[in-house]
Amino acid sequence: MRLEDSGNGREVSTAHPPIDPNRPSAARIYDAYLGGTHNFDADRVVAARAVELLPETPQIARANRAFLRRAVRYATGRGIRQFLDLGSGIPTEHNVHEVAQELAPDARVVYVDLDPTAVLYGRHLLGEDPRTAVVHGDLQHPAAILAEPEVRNLLDLTRPVAVLMVAVLHFLPDGPAMDSALAAYRDAAAPGSVLAVSHLTSSGDPAQMERVTDLYNRAGTPLVPRDAAQVARFFEGWRLVEPGLVFGPQWRPDGEPVSEPARYLTLAGVGER
Repeated sequence: MRLEDSGNGREVSTAHPPIDPNRPSAARIYDAYLGGTHNFDADRVVAARAVELLPETPQIARANRAFLRRAVRYATGRGIRQFLDLGSGIPTEHNVHEVAQELAPDARVVYVDLDPTAVLYGRHLLGEDPRTAVVHGDLQHPAAILAEPEVRNLLDLTRPVAVLMVAVLHFLPDGPAMDSALAAYRDAAAPGSVLAVSHLTSSGDPAQMERVTDLYNRAGTPLVPRDAAQVARFFEGWRLVEPGLVFGPQWRPDGEPVSEPARYLTLAGVGER
């Protein structure tokens, strides 16, 4: 793995899939929000501008990551030992395999992402751990993803699986491709499986979200915020568990409820098959 960045002396990968450090990446921008180091100048410029427009952006990203951890703990508590994390992003602390395997050492995790940075760093971080794998793929092509050797070797889809789509569907446009993909993952999941989704929404502050959406669109990473009714459609064929589809911090919080949860501009829910 060879990477270089003029901003911090790192190197740019020449491996496949290639990384373009001059084009902002949604995964690397998100990494910048979380205080990570796997990002380039182009990503940090977008991240800094987003924070100017919406100062709560880093807190929103951290709250979303906290929802992911709670959803993983929920699935593990139901006896699920295999996880398919679609649009997983760049690995950071307390990622899916760390949370799941702390509770169940035999848990198996497959990360899937279209962003080459996420794939490269994920493979570097996980090394030879036989319980985990990172796949380069587009979640809108479920047949190809589910046929990947890493997926077939690690996940037994005749048994319950946790399908995670956290902070990813708002980067996909409405249309037949997304609808058929969601249906395919649902149909591939055995009874007892769970689906966890978080998604940006303009319900909390439409004006602020419109400005952030415009920023992402101009950066070449189109953003599609959706309202609660639109996000609820993603759970067709799944039964939403309590408390249903709510603002992210409201989904089974660990501690005291946060004030003004709508300002986190993220809807979250978990469904069961």
